[in-house]
Amino acid sequence: MSADTIASPACLERDVRRSRFLAHAVTADSPDAALSALASLGQRDASHNCWAYRIGDRYRFSDDGEPAGTAGRPILAAIEGQGFDHVFVVVTRWFGGVKLGAGGLVRAYGGTAAECLRLAPRRALVAFGTAWLQCAFADVTTAHALLAAHGGNKLEEHYDADGVRLRVRVPAQHIDALAATLRDATRGRAGVTRIDASDR
Repeated sequence: MSADTIASPACLERDVRRSRFLAHAVTADSPDAALSALASLGQRDASHNCWAYRIGDRYRFSDDGEPAGTAGRPILAAIEGQGFDHVFVVVTRWFGGVKLGAGGLVRAYGGTAAECLRLAPRRALVAFGTAWLQCAFADVTTAHALLAAHGGNKLEEHYDADGVRLRVRVPAQHIDALAATLRDATRGRAGVTRIDASDR
C-alpha cells in the first residue's frame, strides 16, 4: 500500500500578513472520528476553523465562513499532495485586520496545512482483513502462536464439539501465508476462511 498516515499528531503555527494560522493534523479512521477531532481542536475564539479529511475514498471539507473554495479545498489538496490517507486537518485563523484576498487565503490555508503535514512523522497504512480460523482443541496453542507471528489478533472465540473457531484480524497481505503455515503445522486439520480485506 502506497498511502501513509501520520504517526502522531502534528501542529504548525505561522503568521500571514497579521493573521495567525494554526494547523493541527491527526489520524482519523472514520468521519465521526474526524468530526470529533474538530470539536476538540477547533478554537472558539478564532475567526475561522477550516478543515478537511481524507479517509480512503471518503473526503469532506469546510470553509467555515471563508469565501467558497479558499480554505477547505486547499487543505484537502495539501493532504492529497503529501500522499496522506486517514488524516484530518483543521487550520484555525485569527483575523489580523488585513484582507488576504482569495488567492492569499488559498495559499495561506493550503500552505499552512501542507507545511504541517510535511513536518509530521509518517507511517505506512496497513490494510487488515478479517477471517475465521478453525482448529481442533489440540491445535489451539499452535494457532495462537502462528496468528501472533503473522501480526494478527483474536476478535472472537467460539467453542464447539469439533474444536475452536476464532474470528481474527490479520494484515491482509499475511492472510494467505497464515493459512498455508497453519495448514502445514496442523497437517491440514486447521483452516482459515477470509471474510474481508477492507479494514485498516
